[in-house]
Amino acid sequence: MKSGSELKERLVAQALSEGFVSCRVCRPWDVPQVPARLEAFLQAGYHGQMGWMAERAHWRGDPSALWPEARSVIMLAESYTPAHDPTEILEHPDLGAISVYAQNKDYHDLVKKRLKRLARWLIAEGGGEVKVFVDTAPVPEKALGHAAGLGWQGKHTNLVSRDWGNWAFIGSIFTTLDLPADGAEVDHCGSCRACLDVCPTDAFPAPYQLDARRCISYLTIEHKGPVDEGLRSQLGNRIYGCDDCLAACPWNKFAVAASDMRYAAREALKAPPLAELVALDDAGFRALFSGSPIKRIGRDRFVRNVLYAIGNSGLGELKASAQALVDDSDPTVADAARWAVEQLSNGVSGST
Repeated sequence: MKSGSELKERLVAQALSEGFVSCRVCRPWDVPQVPARLEAFLQAGYHGQMGWMAERAHWRGDPSALWPEARSVIMLAESYTPAHDPTEILEHPDLGAISVYAQNKDYHDLVKKRLKRLARWLIAEGGGEVKVFVDTAPVPEKALGHAAGLGWQGKHTNLVSRDWGNWAFIGSIFTTLDLPADGAEVDHCGSCRACLDVCPTDAFPAPYQLDARRCISYLTIEHKGPVDEGLRSQLGNRIYGCDDCLAACPWNKFAVAASDMRYAAREALKAPPLAELVALDDAGFRALFSGSPIKRIGRDRFVRNVLYAIGNSGLGELKASAQALVDDSDPTVADAARWAVEQLSNGVSGST
């Protein structure tokens, strides 16, 4: 029988060989601050239309309630550091800016397969039971990652590490095995405000707080229906997600290259022309985004985003593309098209 320390040491080595950049352990009950913070977030309405956050608040606030038998939580980070400057495209209003993580295969599938392989290895070596999670269950991954020492939750609320920056997916393996826990990481943000100051929509009411209702990632992905007109011009040409706060973090000087080439940007999604994207019908949308996380928001919401980008472009040659959708069967798309035509007719250009 291997000791817990020996098993953990071999587990870390196995995790690194699988492609993870870090593997740390905490207890399910090591995040006692989460319930109060989550309640404050929900009470302020910062979750917007994400009702599932409130519906599963009990589990999200207390990981030990999700699976009471679990004794350890193995937290893992997998790098997806871009090989290009993700903010450079913001200077090209005729192109659509897609968040780095969504420029190729869906990370949920890739990370979960890696987690499952590691979990099977753990069972074979140490026994016990396991459950794996990657961003699809009510698990406070970032808080657990902080508690395990993967990194700390920065002022932009994302996990940051002195070893790999903040370009990383976070996954977890809950297990009934009692593995030695690591200590929590110390906050190293200091007086830096780079991530807060770069936000186009002022989505951070204060350091370490995020109002999702103003976050471009939320607005272009989770938000259904028309985006508030006061925010549309701030979207610039961002059509799916936003990387500004991540890209601004100075700890990225230690970023680690992605080990899985399937995270590398597909040429078709790295800098796609708005004129082509706005013409997508449902079949064309599904074909272009097959295997991509973008597929889940559907053609209508995606084209809505593209029309906002067109309205912000200041490019008169795109007006006809928007005009073609003013009577679209989806009322939100039609509204976005009319707004884009009006913006271009008035010669208005949105901010980047």
